[in-house]
Amino acid sequence: MPLQMNREVFVTCAVTGSGATQDRSPHVPRTPEAIADDCIAAARAGAAIAHVHVRDPETGAPARDPALYRAVVDRVRASDVDVVLNLTAGMGGDLVFGAPDAPLPLVDGTDMVGAEARLAHIAECRPEICTLDCGTMNFAEADYVMVNTPGMLRAMATGMRDLGVRPEVECFDTGHLWLATELAREGVLDSPALVQLCMGVPWGAPNDLNTLMAMVNAVPDGWTWSAFSLGRDQMAYAAAAVLAGGHVRVGLEDNLMLDRGVLATNAQLVSRAVEIVTRMGARILGPDEVRTKLGLTRREPA
Repeated sequence: MPLQMNREVFVTCAVTGSGATQDRSPHVPRTPEAIADDCIAAARAGAAIAHVHVRDPETGAPARDPALYRAVVDRVRASDVDVVLNLTAGMGGDLVFGAPDAPLPLVDGTDMVGAEARLAHIAECRPEICTLDCGTMNFAEADYVMVNTPGMLRAMATGMRDLGVRPEVECFDTGHLWLATELAREGVLDSPALVQLCMGVPWGAPNDLNTLMAMVNAVPDGWTWSAFSLGRDQMAYAAAAVLAGGHVRVGLEDNLMLDRGVLATNAQLVSRAVEIVTRMGARILGPDEVRTKLGLTRREPA
């Protein structure tokens, strides 16, 4: 497929994530107030969408307490800044095995719950978008597996539809995109779908342009997609995604640095991505334009 640059681009900011980055940079937000404030700052810098995880305010460890999500959502919606909220639904699918010669019983870090529990904060907060991690995979940790079975994904996708929340399909490897197209064929996932291509996450899709283009070429016609990569490749992939016809994700979930030796804030990463995209000749879409594009309905403050 020939490259066809995207001339109207939206930027997503993934503000904190669930990785063990909270002690590597003072800018990684932990509390609901800090996470919400970073969503607001990212929106002011040009992000149309804020992708949100929450953390234990004391330890910074990943959490899925609906009350923490509610505090973030309420603070953002009560602000004078508009941004589309995209809450993760990836938590609650974690298995951590014991040593290779004694994998059972499962060990600390395991958090495996049912579809309804994984969507509890989505039902509570009703964001415009939430994520659907479309496959099971190994992560860099030796004995940790992110588990998303086809049955679990069908149940979660159905639950998202019933709640009136748009799924963003997270594809960490080529097979995840294959499964997403099957879910759409079955009618479990509405088509055209919204897709995030997650590049360079060990051990998913390798961080190279050939793999990126293989995934881009497999995205069905009419679907909307974004892409990101990790660390120092974050801004390079902002440019690559636009050049290949997609949209952009940046943020401290994926990269802590603005330049060599310089720790970034979320707003700085968004500003850098906006500069790159506009210098390429594309226009940055605002949140209302994204709602129109994706068929979203703005949620008003509670």
